[in-house]
Parts: sequence; C-alpha cells; structure tokens
Amino acid sequence: MTDSDLHDPAEPTDSPQSESLFAAPPLAEQERMVEAILFASAEPVGIPELHARMPHGCDAPAALSLLRRRYEGRGVQLLRVGDAWAFRTAADLGFLMTREIIETRKLSRAAIETLAIIAYHQPVTRAEIEEIRGVSVSKGTVDQLIELEWVKLGKRRMTPGRPVTFIVTQEFLDHFGLENARDLPGLKELRAAGLLENRPPPGTEMVDEAAQDDGQEGLFEPDALGDSDPLIEDP
Repeated sequence: MTDSDLHDPAEPTDSPQSESLFAAPPLAEQERMVEAILFASAEPVGIPELHARMPHGCDAPAALSLLRRRYEGRGVQLLRVGDAWAFRTAADLGFLMTREIIETRKLSRAAIETLAIIAYHQPVTRAEIEEIRGVSVSKGTVDQLIELEWVKLGKRRMTPGRPVTFIVTQEFLDHFGLENARDLPGLKELRAAGLLENRPPPGTEMVDEAAQDDGQEGLFEPDALGDSDPLIEDP
C-alpha cells in the first residue's frame, strides 16, 4: 500500500488547506487528532468523516499517512477497511487480546455458498446467484446474510425489471481482515485447501435449496467465517 492510497478518489486532489480561509493546525497536531478519533471510534472511520470532525483546512490523508508509518511494526497497526481506516491489533498478537466463547450458529450450506458467490461476483443479482449455484435461492438465505451484516443491497441493474444486486459489506471485509474484495483467495487456493467443490453447470434443472441437506460443510469453515461466532471480550 502506498501513501497515495490514503486519498479518497471521490475527493478533490487539492489539499483542504488550500481551500480554507483559516490556518490549519500543524500536521503533527492533525496526526494526533486523527489518532484520537480512530482510537475512540468503535467502527472504521472514512476520510470524509475525519474532515468533518477536524478543524477547517486539515488534510486527513496526509495525517493518516504519517500515522500509518508511526505504527508500522507496532502491536497496534493502522489498517484500511474498505473506504475507511481503523486501528487493529497486529495479526500475530491477536491471540493475546481475545477470549472466545463459542456460540454455535452453523450457517446452512445454501447460505455459505450464496455468501461466497456474492463475495466473488459482486454486484450480483438473485437470478445470477441461482444460475451459478444451479438451485433456487430462498429469501430466508439472503435475509440471514443481511442480518449478519455481511451482505447488503447494491444498485439495481439497468435491465428489464431492474433487479436488485447484492454486495458484501465493510463489516464482512473487517471481519476477515480484508482491504477489499480483491484480497479474497483465488480459485486455485480454494481448490488446494479443499474448500471448493464442483456445482451443476448453469442451465440444469433447479431444485429448491430447502430440500437439500444443509448439514454438509460448504465453502467456508465456521471458525473462519463466523458460523460459530466468537464473542470477543477485552481482557
């Protein structure tokens, strides 16, 4: 990741300092402000929100760049989560900070496969999910993923009927430590790990997924994708 990744492509390329009539605080002070905001926030914070909360003329991307370098190699690191930023415990030290209580909530095979298809093919419509899986998708399957806050509605397709699309959420990326969906493992890695199985080719006769045996393990294991969702408690 380069420092240029810190800049939101939707924002003007000019520094906020050049657009303000007021002198901005020193960059070191802006870095402290960003650090305080991120530490106090329970959710990742985007650059527009940082600018909204900081004094006029502040340059949040520049402050984030300094802050990210300051925390390199430390026990806590500044990570990008989708279009936002958050402090997270270094991956190799996570075992020191958590205590897990396993709550068994096994996802069905249909839900696991639907989640995988959405993650790899987003934005994707219900009809496209059914074509890839070779079976119909019940409303309850999608509702379960939306309730977990791992899937949300995307933009409607400009096609007849204007079907709604589905995409994964920032919470999904944050849960698996991904910057964006491009960081998901490839098909080769999934097959090597034994997590990808062949499905009936598109166009074959569809069956109702409710009639399937949902006890079979699917693409993602519970410990990896939260089927048994650990409740994380600070020590």
